[in-house]
Amino acid sequence: MVNGTAGAAAAVSGEKAGQAPVPLSVLDLATVGSGQTAADALRATTETARLAAARGYHRFWVAEHHSVAGVASSSPAVLLAHLAASTDRIRLGSGGVMLPNHTPLVVAEQFGTLEALAPGRIDLGLGRAPGTNGLTAAALRGNDRVREAADRFPQSLTELVRFLDDDFPDGHPYAGVHAVPGPVQGSTGRPPIWLLGSSGFSAELAGRLGLPFSFAHHFAARGTMAALETYRAAFRPSAVLDRPYAMVSVLVLAADDEREARRQLLTSALAVVRLSRGQTEPLATPEEAEAYPFTGRERLIADDWLAHAVHGTPDAVRAGLEELAARTGADELMLTANVHGAQARLRSYGLVADAFAMPGGAASASVPPAVLS
Repeated sequence: MVNGTAGAAAAVSGEKAGQAPVPLSVLDLATVGSGQTAADALRATTETARLAAARGYHRFWVAEHHSVAGVASSSPAVLLAHLAASTDRIRLGSGGVMLPNHTPLVVAEQFGTLEALAPGRIDLGLGRAPGTNGLTAAALRGNDRVREAADRFPQSLTELVRFLDDDFPDGHPYAGVHAVPGPVQGSTGRPPIWLLGSSGFSAELAGRLGLPFSFAHHFAARGTMAALETYRAAFRPSAVLDRPYAMVSVLVLAADDEREARRQLLTSALAVVRLSRGQTEPLATPEEAEAYPFTGRERLIADDWLAHAVHGTPDAVRAGLEELAARTGADELMLTANVHGAQARLRSYGLVADAFAMPGGAASASVPPAVLS
């Protein structure tokens, strides 16, 4: 049984001056900016993963989105295979695979393959939302039963775990079906499963199943505390965790001064404004975002988005992340920087690493062992 207190112990040992209070990780969307291509975005994601590994970030996850012009991470499994070949040691995972879009067997085969390619480095984060609009979700499923697929999430999760463990009971319709590669082929084991959420549903389910839980604070900040409380109250020890393990994802941008950090993040805020109108354009440049004529309502949306981001100078970001970790009791923070171009993101992750005196590489002894590895 993996000791679920490993993350907390690492946090305590890391509370020396300047060091992060909890492990820090990275969530990347393969953001496509104005004037850029999806190929540019994927190269930037690869570069960001290499930097994260070199600077001692704990994990690097990629998200699943579809039919969104500003996001190139539509196929996490494919992208993770490339990142596994481009890095070493840092954990890689999905943040997450949207299970209603796929059959459990396909996900088990994909992540069994990833685990075989990069043993002990793969996380399988699962979400219940489609990560797109209803029409695209229906196209992904090959039918229009989108709501039904979401409602079946607990059952699909059970099937996925059984495929990964190759342990359908005798008499089950799938007892003779095997996910290859899988444990029956002698791999090192299955990837640890995380549940992701922006509400109480996945929080409660993760708790009941004794799984680690990641909350999307970066776009659902008002529900963070309630979801974490639900998760911890529902938690039951399992074969993989003996205590709750909660990760909180947060929008972060560090720059040399406050104005530049806010200027970069305005591109992300404009993307949210456009999304509220059903538009999914590539992210605007900072200059385009500054010139955009926000209406009163749009300004409120943008200001609300920025209010829940941690941004500013490295010292300000360090203080903001320390406060968030203390307020939420998070065992880990996952940083995301959905802004135009790779340069600002790379600069930000480097400044955050400097602010917390993070090691020069993922092999450093001060990086905690992988939770659930």
